[in-house]
Amino acid sequence: MAEGCDLTSIKDGSDADFELVCTPCEEDDIREEAVKFCVECNQYLCTTCARCHKRNAASKSHKLLDREDAKNPSMVAMTTKCRYHPDRDIEMFCGTHDMVYCAKCIATEHRACEKIKSIDDMTTSFIQQNDIQRLQFETKAVHDQLVAANKKKQKNVASLEVLRNDILHNIQDKANTIAEYIGKLKREAVESLNKTCSEVNGKLESEIKLMANTITEVDKSESILQTVNRVDARQQFVQIKLIERTVKDAKKLFEESESEGTRIARFTENAELRRILTTVADLGRVETLSENQKQITTRQYKIKAKKEVYVRMQNDNQTCFITDMCLLQDDTVVLADYKNMKIKRLDTNFSIKDACILPSKPMAICCTAKDEIVVKLANGTVQFISVGQELSILRNISVAGGRFWGMEYFAGDLWVSNASSVNVYNTSGTLLKSINKNVNGRSIFKSSPQSMVVSGETVIITDGSDGAVCLGRDGEVRCELRDARLRSCTGASVSADGTVFLSGCASSNIVMFSADGKCQGELVINKMNMTYVSPLCYVNKRNCLMLARNIHNNSINILEMSE
Repeated sequence: MAEGCDLTSIKDGSDADFELVCTPCEEDDIREEAVKFCVECNQYLCTTCARCHKRNAASKSHKLLDREDAKNPSMVAMTTKCRYHPDRDIEMFCGTHDMVYCAKCIATEHRACEKIKSIDDMTTSFIQQNDIQRLQFETKAVHDQLVAANKKKQKNVASLEVLRNDILHNIQDKANTIAEYIGKLKREAVESLNKTCSEVNGKLESEIKLMANTITEVDKSESILQTVNRVDARQQFVQIKLIERTVKDAKKLFEESESEGTRIARFTENAELRRILTTVADLGRVETLSENQKQITTRQYKIKAKKEVYVRMQNDNQTCFITDMCLLQDDTVVLADYKNMKIKRLDTNFSIKDACILPSKPMAICCTAKDEIVVKLANGTVQFISVGQELSILRNISVAGGRFWGMEYFAGDLWVSNASSVNVYNTSGTLLKSINKNVNGRSIFKSSPQSMVVSGETVIITDGSDGAVCLGRDGEVRCELRDARLRSCTGASVSADGTVFLSGCASSNIVMFSADGKCQGELVINKMNMTYVSPLCYVNKRNCLMLARNIHNNSINILEMSE
C-alpha cells in the first residue's frame, strides 16, 4: 500500500465474513471487503486500497475491474509487461519475428517488419489443448534439462578446482625444477669460487713462506757483512759471492711480487642465462577446453589463388636469390637475399618495408625473440640482427658449415646444418653437440640436412631426399616424414594447426603431413610455373603459403589457401 493514504476504514474494519477480501489488508491480518480487482497485480482491493493503488505512480496505470467483472474470465485479460521496456504493456504482435512486443519496441526496432498487428486484432479463438499440452511437455523437459545442466555446472566448479590445484602443483614443480637448476648453477659457482680462492690462497701462502725465508737469508747476509773483514781473503771472496746471490734472488722475488700486485677475485655472470630468462614469454600456457570441443583437426589445404610479389629493390645490384624466409612473431616476413647480401623485411601487404646489408651472403634465417633474428652467413658466422623499428646489426658467432642451408632456434639453442650433421650451439657460440647418427649408429639423414622448422617439441629437418626427419630436444629421431613424390626435399614450414609443408625442389611440388605424421596430400605447382621450389613460409593470419624458387628470381609466390 502507498504511503500517505487514509487507512482509517481499514483499521476500523470489522471481522465480518466477505465473499471477496482485500488482498493487501488480509496480508496485515485485517479483513476488509474487496470492491475492485487489479489485473496486473492479480489482487482484490478494498475501496481505500483501490484509491491508493490509483494514486501510486508505479500502479496508477493498472487496469482495475469491478469485483463482479473479475469473476468473468473473459473480462480478466492478463496484461504482461514488455521484457525490454518493463514500464509498458505488451500490445502488439510482429508476424515477421513471431513474437509479441510493446508499442515502443515496434516503433523503434520493428518498423520495417511486416504483419504488425494489435493483440486485440488477433484471433480470439483459444489455443488448442494439444498445443498447451505440447508446451507443458516442452516446458517440463527444458526445466529438467536446465536443472541437470546446472548440477553439471556445479560439479564442473568442483572438478575445475581440482584441476586448478593439479595445475598449480605442476607450475610449482616446473618452478622448483628451474629453481633447483639455478641452485645447482649457484652451488657450482660457489664451488668454483671456493676452489679458485683456495688455489690462490695456497699460492700466496707458498709465496709468503718463500718471502719469509728470503728475509731470513737477507738478515743473515747482513750479519755476515758486519764481520766479513775479519776473515781471510779466500773466505771474504766466498761470502761476498754468496751474499750477492742472496741479494739478487731477493730483488727478483720482490720485483715479481710487485709486478703481480694484489690478487683479487671477481665474478662475471653468464649473460646468456639472463637473456634467456628475461626473454621467455611465460613459464607455460594455461588454457581451458570444453569436453565437447574437438581437437584441432588438420585442414585439407587447396590452392585458392596465386599471386607474385616483386622483391627486388632499386639499389639491388644482382637478380634476387631468396635462400630462406622467416616468420616474425608479429606475422610479418623477413627474406634472405643471397645474391644482394641483404635481409629484406616485408610489411603486412607483402611489400618491402626495409632492408639490412650483411657482411656476407645469407644461407638461412630464423627468429630467436620478439625483436631479434639470426642469419647464417656463407663466411661461417651467425649474425644477430635487431628487428625493432629498424633492422640493425648486432653481434655474431662462428659456426661450421656456413655454406649449407638450414638453421633453427630450438629449445634455447641454435641448430645449424652442416655437410652430414646438425650442430647444436648455444647463443654464445659454444658447440654443444653434433647430431648425425641414431642409437644404432646409423646415419639419421639420407643426404645433407637442409632447412629446418620447429613444430611443438620437435625440430623438422629436410635432408635433400624424399622428406624430413623429426628430432626431439635430445637429438633422438621421433618420426620421419617421407613420400616418394618428393625429390630433393629442401623447404619446410608449419601452419598453426600443425600441418607440415615440405617442398620438393626437383619434383616441383609440395607434400603436406598432419601433426601426427600422416600424409595429407600434394599441391602440384609445376603447372603454375612454380618449379624448383625450396624455401617455404606459412603465414597463419593471412592463410597463405609463401614460397621462393631455387633460382635467380626477383619475385616470390604467394598461394592463398582454402579448405
